[in-house]
Amino acid sequence: MYDEYTNTTGNATEGTDNNNVVGNDGTYRVNYRSQGTYAQSHPEYYNGVYGSGMTYGNVSVDTTAKKKKPMSTFGKICLGAVIGIIFGICAGGGFLAVQQGSRLLGITTQSQSSTVAATQTGRNSYTAVKESNEKKSSELEQVASIPSSTTVASTVVTDVTKVVEKVMPSIVSITNKGSYNYYYYTVPSESSGSGIIMGSNDEELLIVTNYHVVADNDSLSVAFADGSEAEALIKGSDSSRDLAVIAVRLEDISDSTIGNIKIAAMGDSESLKVGEPAIAIGNALGYGQSVTTGVISAVNREMEMENTKGTFIQTDAAINPGNSGGALLNINGEVIGINSNKIGGTSVEGMGYAIPISAAKPIIEELMQKTTRTLVDEDDRGFLGITGATLTQQEMMLYGYPEGVYVANVNDGSAADQGGLQKGDFITAFDGESVTSMEGLQRMLMYYSAGDEIEVEIMRPSGNSYKEMTLTITLGDKSVLGRTN
Repeated sequence: MYDEYTNTTGNATEGTDNNNVVGNDGTYRVNYRSQGTYAQSHPEYYNGVYGSGMTYGNVSVDTTAKKKKPMSTFGKICLGAVIGIIFGICAGGGFLAVQQGSRLLGITTQSQSSTVAATQTGRNSYTAVKESNEKKSSELEQVASIPSSTTVASTVVTDVTKVVEKVMPSIVSITNKGSYNYYYYTVPSESSGSGIIMGSNDEELLIVTNYHVVADNDSLSVAFADGSEAEALIKGSDSSRDLAVIAVRLEDISDSTIGNIKIAAMGDSESLKVGEPAIAIGNALGYGQSVTTGVISAVNREMEMENTKGTFIQTDAAINPGNSGGALLNINGEVIGINSNKIGGTSVEGMGYAIPISAAKPIIEELMQKTTRTLVDEDDRGFLGITGATLTQQEMMLYGYPEGVYVANVNDGSAADQGGLQKGDFITAFDGESVTSMEGLQRMLMYYSAGDEIEVEIMRPSGNSYKEMTLTITLGDKSVLGRTN
């Protein structure tokens, strides 16, 4: 094995010299493995390394290693400057990236707030920047217009105690005691909801709630903010809008309770803005009044759930079973919506719905004008004299039936027969209130006496469509039941 060294003193003659070979190209090859003891006494051969100017045979070998030229002071300064510039660019880019990310996430740090404040203070100085920097100056002006973290925090609702203290006396808890048939048994049931005190007259305190809160009841009771209770009656309802007005006789309310309760103030749901604070008060899960807060998530949200459809307010304030019929408030404590757990249900989280108060107001005013009905003794109750059936949602969708009670049979000579009701008709409203089931119609009749004249709205088949009609029927007594067709 040979190590090669270039001849630096002149031409060499090819041949061997002590087992070392010199080529015509001036290359000196050292056969250090054949040197024996000589290599051992001259380790520079063994390692292939020669000192400066060492000569062997006719060949002079220069193996002096080239040394790096030391960098001048000026060079060091330039190198440091370049490194500093590169570091500054990277650090600045990172800072801008963090700052931009914070803006997108809505986060304002203390240092950012200070920077914004300083920029605001120095606004006047930016106008004096040279023309070549006008673009940068414009960007700084925009940064200066961003409010500080203190300004942003002032719009976040963290304390609603004053609003709750103001409105809580206007909210009531409602208990609905009813029953349902299970095969051959009648099973008692009880459900809870909420209501809002919206008005009064000379004899009654008027409370607005959802229709489904008071539907199919055998009795209703109301609990006020001070814990006292009183019996309530349905004054009017609209099942298609899920609205109802119930009444409590003033004579059934103690003077102390009268002094504590208040009538809620109505707001304007049409002026709502997405993101503004929202407060919900209601009888969640039937445990009594509770408060949840959030924001207006969306307005004019079109929804259709079971028999209810319309445009609603969406909020992330928690609305749970029992909250139905309670109030959705703005930051001023004004009612902007009537909460309905039925619409949102429990399939999602952070999406509750409320009936906009501006849309509900004319319906509420109409229902408040109705005559409050009390239960009539069974012997004195009025009867239609029909056999009716409740339609399912599947049947209505499959066959295109209208929503209402299907008239399967009409008793001969009955009040229904004399009033023009026919087999195959669909009863959609009774005395101005929507009808969705035969059970519901029977419950309504419990509040009417024989001889009462009632307007009944129907849908009558007409070819491939239905004709809307209004019949005036005078209710009969038990004798109208007679024989069915």
